[in-house]
Amino acid sequence: MTRLRNGYSTGSCATACALASCLWQMEGEMPEQVTLTLGDTLYTPEIHALGLYRCAVIKDAGDDPDITDGCEVWAEVRPHHEDGAIRFIAGEGVGTVTKPGLKLPPGEAAINPVPRQMIEKAVRSVFGSRAADVTVGITGGANLALKTFNPRLGIEGGLSILGTTGIVHPMSEAAMVDTIRLELQMHRAQGADRIGLVFGSQGEKALRCLSPDLPCVQISNFVGDALDIAAELGLSRVLLAGQPGKLVKVAGGSMQTHSQYGDGRRETLIAHLALMGAPRFLLETVAGAVTLDGLIPQLLDSEFCAVFDHLSKAAASYARARTHDQVHVDILMLDSAGQVLGGFHDS
Repeated sequence: MTRLRNGYSTGSCATACALASCLWQMEGEMPEQVTLTLGDTLYTPEIHALGLYRCAVIKDAGDDPDITDGCEVWAEVRPHHEDGAIRFIAGEGVGTVTKPGLKLPPGEAAINPVPRQMIEKAVRSVFGSRAADVTVGITGGANLALKTFNPRLGIEGGLSILGTTGIVHPMSEAAMVDTIRLELQMHRAQGADRIGLVFGSQGEKALRCLSPDLPCVQISNFVGDALDIAAELGLSRVLLAGQPGKLVKVAGGSMQTHSQYGDGRRETLIAHLALMGAPRFLLETVAGAVTLDGLIPQLLDSEFCAVFDHLSKAAASYARARTHDQVHVDILMLDSAGQVLGGFHDS
């Protein structure tokens, strides 16, 4: 197996640019390269100028499918004569925090704490205790941000400057779970005690129509992880909503609904129908079905339409067990048009 290549975070890129800007002003010439030590790794990017003391690098995200891979990240440092703090400013393409619950207060540039520490260390290495304004930007970042979770998180106008180690490891499931955690934390910090969990944008659209005031978080296939986080944050109740193709898996005890982890949808549906007394021909029809969506009209027209409620109750039981009874879990099963097929309210 070919080993995936690591890359460098936007925080590392911005730090390199800030260091280059400082050195340019101190030494009178823009450095062609700078070197940062990131753990056991040396990061030595090429520097180019976008203007006087405004330095830029091209981000290399390695083999990670990072939306900012190949983007131009830049920084400009303006030192003051007096001693003081480092102030961070959002340049073009970097967002501004507008909602509470994130790692930064509203009004601050979306430059996360670790990148801020890295940048401050770089500026201090050149200008000592002098105050300085550091502007960070990402060329084209405002348009790219529309394809990310930033608008949902209340980060407006651009992307975030991220990184905890400075190194980008190829995308893993942990990255998605971190995003779910961040959004749940934001809603919790804003006072939410009940949150809707949906699998994707279609489910979110449907749930917003049904419950406009309910905060909603997309969790992809990570049901168990989302429930774990909800329990950690002290949420009292969640509503897990979606189509049968996902929720039937939860009704069978699956807390990760991606197909690579297993299926069991037909078997679970057959078991519930059989316990309800469904005839053999219906069970055989389910066994031979390609998709569950195609079965919905037939099930709704049968005397076993309550199977969706039965499945919802089982899904709620497994989900609540996942939280060790710390969180009440309601289930809402929807069709592709957002109409309610069944559900269960956890008393």
